[in-house]
Amino acid sequence: MGNADTKLHFRKAVIQLTTKTQPVEATDDAFWDQFWVDSSTTIQDVFALVPAAEIRAVREESPSNLATLCYKAVERLVQAADSGCPSEKQRQIVLNCVRLLTRILPYIFEDADWRGFFWSTVPGAGRAGRLDEDDGEDEARPLAESLLLAIADLLFCPDFTAQSHKKSSADAAEDIQSIDSCEYIWEAGVGFAQTPPLNYVHDINRTELLKLLLTCFSEAMYLPPSSERKNLNPWVSFFCSTENRHALPLFTSLLNVVCAYDPVGYGFPYNHLLFSDQRELLVEQAVQILIVTLEQEAGSAAGAALQALDRSASPSAEEEQESAGPENLFVNYLSRIHREEDLSFILKGLARLLNNPLVQTYLPRSTKKIQFHQELLILFWKFCDFNKKFLFFVLKSSDVLDMLVPILFNLNDARADQSRVGLMHIGVFILLLLSGERNFGVRLNKPFTLRVPMDIPVFTGTHADLLIVIFHKIVTSGHQRLHPLFDCLLTVIVNISPYLKSLSMVAANKLLHLLEAFSTPWFLFSSPQNHHLVFFLLEVFNNIIQYQFDGNCNLVYAIIRKRNVFHQLANLPSDMASIQKALQRKKKSGISRTNSIETVSMEGSRPAVPAEPGTLKASLEATPGIDKITEKAQVSEDGTMVAVPHSDSPQATADCSAAAGGSDTESNSERDHEVYQAESEATRSRLSSVSSSAAWNPNPDWVLSWKVKLPLQTIMRLLQVLVPQVEKICIDKGLTDESEILKFLQHGTLVGLLPVPHPILIRKYQANAGTAMWFRTYMWGVIYLRNVDPPIWYDTDIRLFEIQRI
Repeated sequence: MGNADTKLHFRKAVIQLTTKTQPVEATDDAFWDQFWVDSSTTIQDVFALVPAAEIRAVREESPSNLATLCYKAVERLVQAADSGCPSEKQRQIVLNCVRLLTRILPYIFEDADWRGFFWSTVPGAGRAGRLDEDDGEDEARPLAESLLLAIADLLFCPDFTAQSHKKSSADAAEDIQSIDSCEYIWEAGVGFAQTPPLNYVHDINRTELLKLLLTCFSEAMYLPPSSERKNLNPWVSFFCSTENRHALPLFTSLLNVVCAYDPVGYGFPYNHLLFSDQRELLVEQAVQILIVTLEQEAGSAAGAALQALDRSASPSAEEEQESAGPENLFVNYLSRIHREEDLSFILKGLARLLNNPLVQTYLPRSTKKIQFHQELLILFWKFCDFNKKFLFFVLKSSDVLDMLVPILFNLNDARADQSRVGLMHIGVFILLLLSGERNFGVRLNKPFTLRVPMDIPVFTGTHADLLIVIFHKIVTSGHQRLHPLFDCLLTVIVNISPYLKSLSMVAANKLLHLLEAFSTPWFLFSSPQNHHLVFFLLEVFNNIIQYQFDGNCNLVYAIIRKRNVFHQLANLPSDMASIQKALQRKKKSGISRTNSIETVSMEGSRPAVPAEPGTLKASLEATPGIDKITEKAQVSEDGTMVAVPHSDSPQATADCSAAAGGSDTESNSERDHEVYQAESEATRSRLSSVSSSAAWNPNPDWVLSWKVKLPLQTIMRLLQVLVPQVEKICIDKGLTDESEILKFLQHGTLVGLLPVPHPILIRKYQANAGTAMWFRTYMWGVIYLRNVDPPIWYDTDIRLFEIQRI
């Protein structure tokens, strides 16, 4: 009954506030205390008892009352932070104020006239505690700063959000202003060795405070997307500045809590159904706070952070001050992590969490599956981007494969779901970043032996084979909005191709199938960009033939079997009549689509399904083109990379010699598998629906401009040498068995017969304002959709992106 009474009292207070037309004095404590002193409402109660319409009504009709309510709630939090909230009643008041502010803040942010309110002081209101304390200055702190500093203090409040160090209850309460919060870090890990005892009440309180902090930072959602570098979030800038004396312990606490979390726990089956896991809720909020505080404009804090790496591990005080200055301390701390054990702790923690959904047991749904994999991918991205020591640490061991497999799993799982298009992008961007480093390509040669529930053909091969098979699946059976990613997918394969020692037959066939689909005349003529995809694939084949010929008999055999594709490319018609005929053929083929047939699927696989009706998705900024987000680097003989100046023709590759001549007079004797043909048809029909042919009219000059640059010379030379040899063996020995031909190719050599090897060209990821804006909209879209209990921002006027119901 008591709880029902407090809800009733709280609701009456809300009604009083909305119906009062006259301003209520800030000194009227009896009125304001109704909102937080006597009630013990949950955050769900607050959202139910304070309707959106009433908050907006107070904002429009009684603005001074809403201003005073916010001011009084912040004042209470400041008082609690000063006193250390020793009593249970004071802690309840803190939680009530936190919940109320979490509810109200989004409605402050959605009104442009109100947005500056928290960055001003409330005139005429009685000040208390730190609200008017600013190092002896008369000027009061802005309300936002007081609120953020109070939240930071309360996150290290003994017996409320941290384990107390006092010996007994008889000891005096610890003074929160004098404690060293570095001794109260929440979890062992980076820079902290002790593991505090688990206290689920502390975890709940931390989670509520972090939820309010995230709400403060969410002002960014209410501003339209902008690529302006100066458009920094004032809430984040202040919280991560030297003004916040808890910045280091808080960054460490958030990071350690995330990386130390083990969802499996003690491993009892179904334990997650029997007990609520408060640590998981805390980890979710912690990882969201981390990715928001680490969100920086391209070239601002990131540059300073990377410069910090060039200094010694322990910079001087002047350097510390110089680099920290107005910069984001969280980015600064992240960039300085350099101890092997710390880097290992972070990588193993992220890998453990990302692999959690892949864990299979004999008991269905017996282990907990975490849902915050998108936030983890963003965090991993931030680490690789801001801390080059971490990136090199990831790449120097096989642990990078522990990150690769869950990324590929998520790409495969999300490929047909339009509501998860952002997840597809972040996964591909991470692989693009990693593929710019030689070690990544080398690591991919490790055999793939895991049993992962994916709907892909069973194959025996390496992690490179897995990557190629899944990329092929994305192209052939993903949805239409993934078309802009094709360039990125193929760039990843180009970057790793010089290091792939032995592709499986399955992966080799997939690559040839992509070339066959992309090189059909109607696809090449459908869009001004489509021919770039053919250039990428030819570059892949050239790299493997020139640098890894010895171990790649499967790919060489596939190229020989599909040699007609290369001859057709070399003899691609460029006259106007042929162009029109090809485009007409595309129109006739229409949208009819044969499903891609896979004869054998992995055990436990499940095909991707479209988004369920009613699913919400956040819109994304346009993906920048591959030439905007990469810069070319040439690998020299000693393994170092030299930047290549930009050329006007993005399709031009290192091997730009004119196509070798010769007509397609050779007998097409190889047998084409039915599965292969079905895949080709499926891909062609899919590509026909995604080609942007609206206002595009190809002409002969345009076709010739890139046709003469097709890098076919190496492949044509290979065919010229090997095809007669293979045909002779087949005739002489009456061979029909592939294994004998493969054995011959395995022991063959082309030394001295191929053109001089071209330099290896790597396209390294390069951040810019466009990608920074893309990441900001994606990150906040994820946070919006993940915070549904309570739905903090639902039905407010978000400007950064659009929310659509599928």
